[in-house]
Amino acid sequence: MSLKRFLAVFKARNIEFFRDKSSLGWNLIFPVLLLVGFSFIFSGDGRPAYKVGIINIETENATYTTEKQKDFENIRFIEFIHYESVEVAKSKLDRHTIDLVIELSPSRYWVNSESAKSYLVEKIFNTQLDNFTRLETSGKKIRYVDWVLPGILGMNMMFSCLFGVGYVIVRYRKNSVLKRLKATPLSAFEFVSAQLLSRLFIVMFMSTIVYSGCNLLFDFFMLGSYFNLVIIGMLGAFCLISLGLLVASRSKSEELIGGLLNLTSWPMMMLSGVWFSLEGAPPALKSFADFLPLTHLVAGARKIITEGATLGDISYHVISLLVMSIIFLSLGACFFSWNTER
Repeated sequence: MSLKRFLAVFKARNIEFFRDKSSLGWNLIFPVLLLVGFSFIFSGDGRPAYKVGIINIETENATYTTEKQKDFENIRFIEFIHYESVEVAKSKLDRHTIDLVIELSPSRYWVNSESAKSYLVEKIFNTQLDNFTRLETSGKKIRYVDWVLPGILGMNMMFSCLFGVGYVIVRYRKNSVLKRLKATPLSAFEFVSAQLLSRLFIVMFMSTIVYSGCNLLFDFFMLGSYFNLVIIGMLGAFCLISLGLLVASRSKSEELIGGLLNLTSWPMMMLSGVWFSLEGAPPALKSFADFLPLTHLVAGARKIITEGATLGDISYHVISLLVMSIIFLSLGACFFSWNTER
């Protein structure tokens, strides 16, 4: 081994990295962005131990209702989530998503007879609930593995769509493969559509295999239609692939595209309801999450699996994915470059 040749290659690689201002800046900024994001998301006195739903109903004696609400909400480490509909709140209680439902006017509350947390919360509010009518509901508990399933599959699809498309396009551009393809009769539309459909087939095929195999082990909870689940999965994958094509439409640096894809995927992984519910999260955070494709994929799939929702019931998520796909594809086609010089 020649130390001289080793040092020459070592020096050249370092110079190559530090001269790439975009990847250098990304390596410096990305950890800071993560710290700022986590400090914002998880700031406060700690995660609440229980969740209680309160029905927002306008009454003639608003002052009295407000005072009763304050009596409940003074208790720490319990998160209070406001609902406009009793039925929506009860459905959450049935699935053990929340632990108690309180309607201030008329004075009544619901507990889930099959939930240990619901029993404990009722005991905590024992004094405040003296003059309330007690009602019971019940429902099969959704295991965490059932609840997190759409998030895991969605996250896996996201990484496959973004990195599977982004890195390939950039590598083709960097190695002048795209430049050579430009000299052929192949049009940009034909190339992009072939890449999109190929990745869509791969993602859906692999996701089906993963779901089927895991279902044999865990016997997943499923209330809805598998056909609807496949449709929302295809829409979500199509949208994420379109986003990957947009991110890689002009870049020629594999290090830069890695940073850009991380910048795209990390917010979705943390804020799209993959690992934990955004129920009760700040409105600004929920609004931001609505602009993330993975949010609509995971939320739509989760409603089909755990609530038996139809495509009509999740039309908001379906339309959002379609609109995002059109925007991403249009921008990707507009900015797409064959050459490495651009």
